[in-house]
Amino acid sequence: MGLLTDPKAGNGEMAKFILTWEKVLCYLLYFCGIIWMMCLAHPFFNDNTYYSENALLPGLVKKESNLMPTSKAFYRELSSERERFPDRMPYAWIIAKFHQLNIEVYTHNFTLNYPFHSYKYTGQNIYGIVRAPRAASTEAIVVSVPYRSITSVHPDTTPSVALLLAFADFCRQQRYWAKDIIFLVTEHEQLGMQAWLDAYHNVVSGHEGILLSGDLAGRAGSIQAAINLELHSMAITSIDVKIEGLNGQLPNLDLFNLAQNMISKEGIRRSFQRRFDTYERDPVKKWSYHFNTLMSMIMAQSTGIPNGNHGLFHRFGIEAITLEGFDNLKEGAQRNFYNVGRIVESIVRSVNNLLERFHQSFFFYLLTCTDRYISIALYMLALVLMVAGLFIKAFSLWLRLQDSSVELDNFKSKEKKKIESNQVSEFSVGSIASEILWTHTVGALLMSSPKFFVPMIIKHFGFRTEDAVFYSFLLITIMSIIWPIFLIKRKSKYSNTALVCVITCVEFGTALTCIAMHNFSLAFLTAVVYVPIVLSIYPKQTITSRYRKILNVIWPLLHPFSIITIIVFMYGFINYRDETILSVLVRSLKATKQAFVLSIFDSMIYGNMLYSVTVAIMLPIWLLYWNIIHKNTEINT
Repeated sequence: MGLLTDPKAGNGEMAKFILTWEKVLCYLLYFCGIIWMMCLAHPFFNDNTYYSENALLPGLVKKESNLMPTSKAFYRELSSERERFPDRMPYAWIIAKFHQLNIEVYTHNFTLNYPFHSYKYTGQNIYGIVRAPRAASTEAIVVSVPYRSITSVHPDTTPSVALLLAFADFCRQQRYWAKDIIFLVTEHEQLGMQAWLDAYHNVVSGHEGILLSGDLAGRAGSIQAAINLELHSMAITSIDVKIEGLNGQLPNLDLFNLAQNMISKEGIRRSFQRRFDTYERDPVKKWSYHFNTLMSMIMAQSTGIPNGNHGLFHRFGIEAITLEGFDNLKEGAQRNFYNVGRIVESIVRSVNNLLERFHQSFFFYLLTCTDRYISIALYMLALVLMVAGLFIKAFSLWLRLQDSSVELDNFKSKEKKKIESNQVSEFSVGSIASEILWTHTVGALLMSSPKFFVPMIIKHFGFRTEDAVFYSFLLITIMSIIWPIFLIKRKSKYSNTALVCVITCVEFGTALTCIAMHNFSLAFLTAVVYVPIVLSIYPKQTITSRYRKILNVIWPLLHPFSIITIIVFMYGFINYRDETILSVLVRSLKATKQAFVLSIFDSMIYGNMLYSVTVAIMLPIWLLYWNIIHKNTEINT
């Protein structure tokens, strides 16, 4: 502990080393973190997946289902019903089918109060319950499907509803179930699923008064696992297993392994992130495939947005995945619902064997393909290495602020003069505290203000919701960039500015570490973008460095709202290369406006933390560094 509190301890050898090699050491750690993450994509550094929970008994049961004839009949009937109700769910038909199958059926009504208007949107979920004949209703499994009407912009899920009804008929006839099975058809995508889960657990996940989940007339036991089906055709060539959930949460690795193995057993091509396994002999091509798959997962996980209805179960301690089936002859031979039904049967029967919740395998992992994983013990090191540079920089600045506390005998004369010139006698605690306080106050206000200020802007200026939110963020971005111009003539003690830099570095490093506990991918990508620039930000001295002029250009581009805009525009140019530049710009601008609005909606309705992290953590840190870049400092006090 002496090294942390007294630089003289141990003859100051550690202090001398850090002060001499600070920049080299910080950047070396940063690049080591990136290189380590790249190395983890190679099979030499990761492991094959395996089952940790022996009670699953995967694939050992005799499969008895043949859902093809029944599901085909349901599909024909539902297709005609969809034409009668092109813009909503055929409630009566689905309820009638559950009744015909002698299954308990219930409806669930929910209401969404639009946050920025006085509009109300209603929806209805339908669910049936097959009670476990061999046990009390203490545990349950969910099989769900998001219903999509003809007018929906998302791919058709009519085959999924047909398979769900056929599987419900099969389950009702079996006597070996030890858990209740809930068959759930939701409306309005994730909104309906969130409302049903809130009602099932009697909680409110988002802001009060926005999503009114209502009550459930019927309940089963504690939900152990959930399988969400998104099958787009009656003939399937491949199945993609989706796992990314809200705020980057993932299901237990055993459930993912179970699904992948059952898909492979039925002869259907399996994929992850829509990437099929390749067996390249060339080590470079093999590494490239694994690395691209790894980065696809990191990019998907970092947004914190679930890529399927399964992602909303994780916050309740329920392991869930989505099976998305595609029909593309280029991807392999077609399989019908006989094979797909056996996959669902195998997964549900394996989960039915469990005597307790999933707990044996990993909850924190990254995947490089369908059968290889990276554990948290390995990938966390990449972030730790990058964050370590921030703490080393903070410690180095703190050493330079000590009053004659560092022995200078063995230092180079240039370094010695630099340290002596920066020695100070005191700090202005009030000035430092006020600067840190107001930046974080701005972040806290932005986090809680949209619900109050956006409706006022819409009412007084007549803007649409997207325009009101976008122009508000644009104004905030411009104001936060130009505000140092009004303070350019103010002088600040070097010690005060340096101490603010120390505190900001520690805060940034701590924030990245805490975020990584919830969403490693978000923390990692943030570190990759910000850390190298942050390591170059120091209090402004009498002689302006050349790099500081570059910082005045680069740092505004790293404004949190600028970053989001740049990412959306890059995505637009990559995916719409065939269109004209003007068309892509218009499309990207519209997508940016929608991204800002949806980030606020996700925060209010689902509890997505991306917006909160951006405005309450990253924006104050950005403002503090921007202040450090522009402050004029008095060296000698």
